[in-house]
Amino acid sequence: MATGTLIMQRIYILEDDEDIRKLVVYALQSQFVTSEFSQPSEFWKAVDKTLPDLAILDIMLPGEDGLSILRRLKSSGRSRSLPVIMLTAKSSEYDRVSGLDMGADDYISKPFSVLELVSRVKARLRQCTSMPGLSPKLAIGSVVLDPGRHLVTVDGETINLTFKEFELLQLLMENQGTVLSRYRIMSKVWDTDFAGESRTVDMHVKTLRQKLDSVVSGTSSIIKTVRGVGYKAGD
Repeated sequence: MATGTLIMQRIYILEDDEDIRKLVVYALQSQFVTSEFSQPSEFWKAVDKTLPDLAILDIMLPGEDGLSILRRLKSSGRSRSLPVIMLTAKSSEYDRVSGLDMGADDYISKPFSVLELVSRVKARLRQCTSMPGLSPKLAIGSVVLDPGRHLVTVDGETINLTFKEFELLQLLMENQGTVLSRYRIMSKVWDTDFAGESRTVDMHVKTLRQKLDSVVSGTSSIIKTVRGVGYKAGD
């Protein structure tokens, strides 16, 4: 009986530094189909033709920076679910949080360990291939979250959320009535349990509440603070 053909996953690398780009390609090419690009225009031509299984983007690029490219990828229905790893020399909290809020799946600062890069690429691809079917719509009061359309509405009016705000609200609504600690939220939404990052959760809950309450006063109250523990959605 004939066996199926193993199809290698495809990875696009957009990096204008040739030495770093060649190093990443060398590390990945034995296990993945890799395509390398030094210019954003070349990257977009390839994306328009064939969507990869994962993209690795540098932030500092000629013509169009990596965050702008990430924003465009995540705003398109065709590429919204494409896993993206940001590869950059910048290491400030602002740059890292900005990238993650826009939908980046991971963030690796230069200089980096090649073994760590390969490990993170495999982890992201495993996470994508093991994802179950899309969840049904979630609703608490007038707030409705549609995972399939990546859409949140309040009384029928669309609320514009960042990628991480959406994931945070989805996690809370999926666990309605259950108190989630800041560390569990960090683990699920930001894929880290580093205690020093817990303030990020508080900041995102605050902006999420403001956006929900901007349409119908009182809707932000679906997210409740449990002192000394964390947050929950609903009663």
